[in-house]
Amino acid sequence: MGTVTEHGKLFIGGSYVDPATTAKLEMISPVTEEVFGRTPEASPADMDRAVAAARHAFDEGPWPRMAVAERVEILRRLRDRYEARADELAKLISSETGSPYSWSILAQVWAPIMIWDYFLGLATEYPWEELRQGMLGPTIVRSEPVGVAAGIVAWNVPQFITVSKIAPALVAGCAVVVKPSPETALDSYLLADMALEAGLPEGVLNIVPAGRENSAYLAAHPGLDKIAFTGSTAGGKAVLAAAGANLTRVTLELGGKSAAIILPDADLSTAIPGLLPNSYMNNGQACVAQTRVLVQRDRYAKTVEAMAEAVKALRTGDPLDPETQIGPLVAERQRDRVESYIAKGIGEGARVVVGGGRPADLPKGWFVEPTLFADVDNRMVIAQEEIFGPVVAMIPYTDEADAVRIANDSDYGLSGSVWSADVEHGLDVARRVRTGNYGVNTFGMEFNSPFGGFKQSGVGREFGPEGLRAYLETKTVHLPSGYTPEGF
Repeated sequence: MGTVTEHGKLFIGGSYVDPATTAKLEMISPVTEEVFGRTPEASPADMDRAVAAARHAFDEGPWPRMAVAERVEILRRLRDRYEARADELAKLISSETGSPYSWSILAQVWAPIMIWDYFLGLATEYPWEELRQGMLGPTIVRSEPVGVAAGIVAWNVPQFITVSKIAPALVAGCAVVVKPSPETALDSYLLADMALEAGLPEGVLNIVPAGRENSAYLAAHPGLDKIAFTGSTAGGKAVLAAAGANLTRVTLELGGKSAAIILPDADLSTAIPGLLPNSYMNNGQACVAQTRVLVQRDRYAKTVEAMAEAVKALRTGDPLDPETQIGPLVAERQRDRVESYIAKGIGEGARVVVGGGRPADLPKGWFVEPTLFADVDNRMVIAQEEIFGPVVAMIPYTDEADAVRIANDSDYGLSGSVWSADVEHGLDVARRVRTGNYGVNTFGMEFNSPFGGFKQSGVGREFGPEGLRAYLETKTVHLPSGYTPEGF
């Protein structure tokens, strides 16, 4: 039995405080299957206290009344602490989630740092007040913070998701209550430490880890002005329903079943190595993973063979080993879920080309072999439902119109890609696929551009100016005809 990290308090109102109950959350290692961390589970009383602290910080504290440059100075100190503790944070998140360290250091830590850099830069150039000349007189259009925001965070990329919410919210002048997932509560304590070191004012950031039931209490809280949720589509629907009672503003970043279209002119020697990391990203535990691969029938057998060889070469093992490409799934229930989908795929007549079981050399840990299905019809369950594991379905199409139809034949619309020797042709395909984030011969995420989903993949956008505006209310101030206010 290894060392167990114990936290006994919650971060509320700018300090560590005793929880209202003795309820605990246990973090279980996906490698050893043993408990390696414990934190309090925030109760409804703790949620009330956190919202009240944030409410006080927003309604009466200095944070929303500071000049933007003052907020940026404090937040830059917080951002710098992410960089100083990058390796520690990456290893901790890999230990919590099973995310391979080689991917974790980039996506779990450096990507959040890049998000901070973008929003801190945007803050200095954003048009917080704009003068407009109307027919009856001038107006000032002001952007003001929405108020108290709750960030409800999924477990798969916990600090990436957290920072995608707190960076724009705090830049805007909001106060925030962060609700980490029960699987990944430990890394949130590093965030609390860093907030204290940076000198964030009391109550501006509050952190209350909890399970589903107490999270639902937070989502329905009348003291909130805004909720930003990342998680399953079912969870997003529950948050939306809870928020509706209070007309709380919402941003929902939900599931995906993204399709990669390999066009007939694509060079497989570059397309497959380019696609593969995005299909099996974070052990398949990524909402943007390209888990449907669409190939024209004439090239289907050849492409399946090439894809299979690439999948067989993926290295599965300890997530802290820098050479590991596929780690374990986050929890036993997640492995059970993925294995049930593999069984459904076989039952529906799809063919397992690679994987399909547990690695024989890894008897302990919640590992599933990277799995590739061929002969998949898009109507099959494994092509329609989000599996959230290292399982990819290869689907044949007849012509380009059929490929676009199959890509769009989904309840989701989050991500996707197209692979072609002709980038302009690929761009034409990109314009016809109904998703919020799309790549031509690549997969990417640029933090100066909006990210979010069509259909059941979400509501609203994160990143870019659009992501900042999600934490702002717009006010129009009417002025007398002929008057010019100072500063314009």
